[in-house]
Amino acid sequence: MSAPENSTPAPAPAESRAAVTLHDVAREAGVSLATASRSLNGSTRKVADEYRQRVIAAAERLNYTPNLSAQAVARGTSRTVALLVADIADPYFSTIASGVAEAAETAELLVTMAATERDPARELELVRTMRGQRPRVMILAGSRRADDPLGPALRAELDAFEQTGGRVVIISTNDLDFRTVLLDNAAGAHDLAVALAERGYRDVAVLAAPEGLLTSEDRLRGFSEGLASRGVALDPLAVERTAFTRDGGYEGMQRLLASGRTIDLVFAVNDVMAVGALAAVRDAGLTPGIDVALAGFDDIPTVRDVTPPLTTVAIDLVEVGRRALAMALDEPAPGSDAPVATRVVLRASTPGR
Repeated sequence: MSAPENSTPAPAPAESRAAVTLHDVAREAGVSLATASRSLNGSTRKVADEYRQRVIAAAERLNYTPNLSAQAVARGTSRTVALLVADIADPYFSTIASGVAEAAETAELLVTMAATERDPARELELVRTMRGQRPRVMILAGSRRADDPLGPALRAELDAFEQTGGRVVIISTNDLDFRTVLLDNAAGAHDLAVALAERGYRDVAVLAAPEGLLTSEDRLRGFSEGLASRGVALDPLAVERTAFTRDGGYEGMQRLLASGRTIDLVFAVNDVMAVGALAAVRDAGLTPGIDVALAGFDDIPTVRDVTPPLTTVAIDLVEVGRRALAMALDEPAPGSDAPVATRVVLRASTPGR
């Protein structure tokens, strides 16, 4: 059967266009392949500005996109910073990430981020995966554990990464013997306990993470020692272990309220737990700050806007991120090897007894 006279023939398949290569750019610019490569790939070898501009213009005309993987293989590294955090949704880690990103932009680096979910096996696998992407820097900001059975394997992976020219920086605690941005967790919690004891609080409970999480243990120890310095003993039975999250704080606070203990103050070892605890107090028909005082740690932006505003320990988390990248690039400011300072911030959630 013949096709109708007025039928329109089907369009021929569009020819696939081959990706533009660096050879194409060099030919378009009228320069050697080596000159084109050095102009576009950030080579430390000097290229005359006239040639560099010709190469850039040719690349724009041809819509050329550099092969970043090939660049990384050729150099043995890339212009990326691999940042591992425990929880991307946690404002503590996202604020640190903003500091890393700010410093990376200044250094003309790109940041890739992944979440370990506080799982040592996932953290190890992410480090292995990111090693394959040949980042220039790897920053670990996840919550470290004292009893991590995968610690030796993680250390071996990070050692191998540094042996191929990469740089590792750890944030918070120096348990892996790499460059570390130290946070003065124990001292900050100690100072908070002293300030709250001086406000008259005596029946104190703590919401802490499960045993072994180093940040939580340091803050718990510092807080207990601060109370003791003012004659207040922290009953070990008043330490409620719960998830290091907002929901963990909510559920832990519910258990404290159901225990029948006399409690006039609850210290949560991070702010997101304290926000959850505040909600649990309100849901129990009590008034936060009046029936039960609450305090946290980190001074994430959220706690200034909750009701009542939350007493906490402030850390400049953006500066922590900036300092981590500067340390990796050997550009630390004077005194940056000292722990990041903390500051007690007293707000309406702890008005005093």
